[in-house]
Amino acid sequence: MLLDSLKRYNIILASNSPRRRELLGDLGIEFEVRTIKGIDESYPDDLPVLEIAEYISRKKALAYQAEMGSDELIITADTVVILGDEVLGKPANDEDACRMLRELSDKTHKVVTGVTIVTAAATRSFSAVSDVEFAPLSNEDIQYYVDNYKPLDKAGAYGIQEWIGCMGVRHISGSFYNVMGLPLHRLYNELERMLK
Repeated sequence: MLLDSLKRYNIILASNSPRRRELLGDLGIEFEVRTIKGIDESYPDDLPVLEIAEYISRKKALAYQAEMGSDELIITADTVVILGDEVLGKPANDEDACRMLRELSDKTHKVVTGVTIVTAAATRSFSAVSDVEFAPLSNEDIQYYVDNYKPLDKAGAYGIQEWIGCMGVRHISGSFYNVMGLPLHRLYNELERMLK
């Protein structure tokens, strides 16, 4: 069983995200959180949008690899929201959050989470993609959400597990947990394959 195999490692979740901490804990994995400030999350302008999240997750992993112990397993992740060819990152302020949500209203967008798993012996990276369809969102709904939930730390300016996801998301194709920031089913299976 995977949980037994993981006991030989000190598992490190390299993320500031409270959602990722909660999700990884839901898998029954014991881990600690370790973060390094100031990691460069830029990417080449010509990189295909569906590859950006995985590229950034690998950059994050490289920053941690230099300091990792021989018994450690590090998990890094990055999530991006893609509407058409535009990447919607974290909003700069409330006004920017409202703008993003107006753009997402009554449309389908992609949420891509890239994950990298690193041990002393191996590195594995993958991406998961989910399609999320929003119903039409009124300006009042958007303003209420931004004022009350302050989604400035979220790509695309929303958390699917929050009020706006409950009332505004019409359809999801793919992993719900991926949209939250960590594709749990895929992560569990990739860990199993890596540690066989």
